[in-house]
Amino acid sequence: QVQLVESGGGLVQPGGSLRLSCTASGFMFSRFAMRWYRQAPGKEREEVAFIDRNGIPTVYADSVRGRFTISRDNVRNKLYLQMNNLKPEDTGVYACGVLSLATWGQGTQVTVSS
Repeated sequence: QVQLVESGGGLVQPGGSLRLSCTASGFMFSRFAMRWYRQAPGKEREEVAFIDRNGIPTVYADSVRGRFTISRDNVRNKLYLQMNNLKPEDTGVYACGVLSLATWGQGTQVTVSS
C-alpha cells in the first residue's frame, strides 16, 4: 500500500540540471523523514541526502554537497532532489525511500553524458 514513485530523470549533458520528484501515497507522508538514494552502474547503493519531517535537510554524500538540494512539500506529499552542475559520475538510478518503513521506489534513471 505504501507507494513511492520517482520521476524527472533523463539524459543531460555535463553541467546541466535536473529536478527529481518522488510522489508518496499510502502513508502519512508528513510524519516521516525521507531520503534520496542512488546507485551507479557497478557500484553499491549510496544515500545521497536526508530530510526530516519538518523539512530540515542533510546532505550525506560529499561528492554532491553544494550541487544537490533535497526538499519536500508536505501538502502535496512530494519529495524533491534538485541537481545542478551534473557530472558524468552522477549517472545512476535515483530512488526515494522511507527508512523507518523499509520502503523505496523503483527509481528514475539519470544519465549524464560526456
